[in-house]
Amino acid sequence: MANPLLDQQSEEDAAAASHCLVSAERTMETEIAGLSAVRAALKDGLAGPFQQTFDLIQKSKGRVIVTGIGKSGHIGTKIAASLASTGTPAFFVHASEASHGDLGMITEKDVVLALSWSGETQELAGIVSYTRRFKVPLVAITSRLDSTLGGAADIVLKLPSVAEACPHGLAPTTSALIQLAIGDALAVALLEGRGFTAQDFRVFHPGGRLGASLKTAKDIMHSGDRLPLVAESTMMSEGIVLMTQRGFGVLGVTDELNQLIGIITDGDLRRHVSSNLLAKTAGEIMTQSPRSVTRDTLSASILELVNSLSITSVFVIEDGRPVGIVHLHDLLRIGAA
Repeated sequence: MANPLLDQQSEEDAAAASHCLVSAERTMETEIAGLSAVRAALKDGLAGPFQQTFDLIQKSKGRVIVTGIGKSGHIGTKIAASLASTGTPAFFVHASEASHGDLGMITEKDVVLALSWSGETQELAGIVSYTRRFKVPLVAITSRLDSTLGGAADIVLKLPSVAEACPHGLAPTTSALIQLAIGDALAVALLEGRGFTAQDFRVFHPGGRLGASLKTAKDIMHSGDRLPLVAESTMMSEGIVLMTQRGFGVLGVTDELNQLIGIITDGDLRRHVSSNLLAKTAGEIMTQSPRSVTRDTLSASILELVNSLSITSVFVIEDGRPVGIVHLHDLLRIGAA
């Protein structure tokens, strides 16, 4: 027998779920529109100030001091972290704490990047006055050129007026997102301008999975006597013994110049097991032109290779000669997989 109360509850739950998804989609659409507005601004009035900010920071002998309060402060903290981790020395100074001693962190060689959507944030007054007094370059990220912050700054990154995703237009949502976007754009432009490489990135990210993925083949490879290598003419009766002893599940096959010309895997052995395998040479069994990596190949790239080819080991070569081997277990050991 149907229960009217349960049926009504199910209908109410379905309506609530539908409203939730409609709300989420509306938020995404509103914020995407905000990002599109910033992109359009970069092709117009924002282009010049952005280039000036880029040049100023790139030529600076000091650090980028990011400041703000509230949601702008949270965004500023992330911008400072992104700059610092990509080769631009930076840190965040809380606007309120600046007036209680933290102004001593700022030097004349630094660049101050101040975030305030309205440009009228009272807590920024101390740090703004300090930059004017000691001629510290000040860049403002704000939506109003005619604001107190906009008027005081040397450069203003004026963000376009956008609709907040908050239905009351009060909670910083779209505005916070586009502040973050312009900060990310600046960090990446500086990264590219400095020629910051993956190896440089590794210096600032030694820990966790990211640090592991930035290790290179030379950091984790096995070399020397650990390499499972045989000549083309080696009989498989001998090759299988070496393959078992080394424990990588593969054999590398080299020519008279010690160039890696082939590889023998467990799969190759299975394919030839019924055709007098032990009486054949490595050259007859091998798969030619095996995939390989170099000493500087990132572990993340090695992982992608072994996954895409469904293999467990890959040789490291230098001028065509095998100098190492990396096994999937090595990637697991360092946390890259």
